[in-house]
Amino acid sequence: MRRILLATVAATSLILAGCGGSDSDGGGLDDVKVSSAKSPKVTVEKGFKVSKTITKVLKKGGGEEVATGDSIKISLAGVNGTTGKQFDSTYASGKPVTLTMAEGMLPGFTKGLVGQEIGSRILVAIPPKDGFGKEGQPAYNIKKGDTMVFLFDIVAKIPNEVTGTSKKLPSDLPQLKLDGDKHPSGFTETKTMDKKKSKESAHVVIQGEGDPVEAGQTLTVQYVGQLYPTGEVFDESWSKQPATFQIGGEGLIKCWNDLLVGQKVGSRVVVVCPPDKAYADSPPAGSTIPKGATLIFAVDLLDAS
Repeated sequence: MRRILLATVAATSLILAGCGGSDSDGGGLDDVKVSSAKSPKVTVEKGFKVSKTITKVLKKGGGEEVATGDSIKISLAGVNGTTGKQFDSTYASGKPVTLTMAEGMLPGFTKGLVGQEIGSRILVAIPPKDGFGKEGQPAYNIKKGDTMVFLFDIVAKIPNEVTGTSKKLPSDLPQLKLDGDKHPSGFTETKTMDKKKSKESAHVVIQGEGDPVEAGQTLTVQYVGQLYPTGEVFDESWSKQPATFQIGGEGLIKCWNDLLVGQKVGSRVVVVCPPDKAYADSPPAGSTIPKGATLIFAVDLLDAS
């Protein structure tokens, strides 16, 4: 995930800013200009400041409203109000980024985006208290007193789960169980399942119709992970928020990099990871995963970008 999307100050309550309006410190957003180019230029006069997050809708999308907890795809351009210089943009690459309206996100992002309609183009001005606070963000040359101005195109809302007709796993695996909301919650014992697995494997239980996942893409997924075959559930995302990460990069266990690349977006995939493709003798500090554990996951591939 891009660093600019991550909060470095404590999140405050997610209060929706009013659309349009102005701020007495900086004259509002009426004087900010946005070109009509495919990669739009955002022109902000030097010394622009606001004391609260404000939002101006340039084009109303007409789609579903963004809600707290939603994962959305956006295109963005960011300008430092103090210098008038652009410090970030996704438009040139043509690849929107994914972010989740939840704790950990910059408060100004959630204040500006929650309640807006999918398909909208908006401007959001974010003061330091709703941005990077007193620390600033040196990687983007944002200092402690700088207001940030963002242009957002809200491209799409990412579904919270995959849908489709499911099928049973092979008889040599434990069977997937669902909770009351029909979300995967773990795996149950069967008489025919293998007690041990020495090879990694992937099994599609709901076939998606999206594009195949490519190495280097950012994935958004829901998942549950359990000690194989029917041990403790050691991690899951369903009770929290979808996970976003780069596939094929460092930091993921080998079997996810090996087996999720090539799977179609919209699929639910069960992944079996023997120790040499998981954590071997070095499980994550603080986790309940023992050394030498085989793991089994159910992964919903919600989006790849």
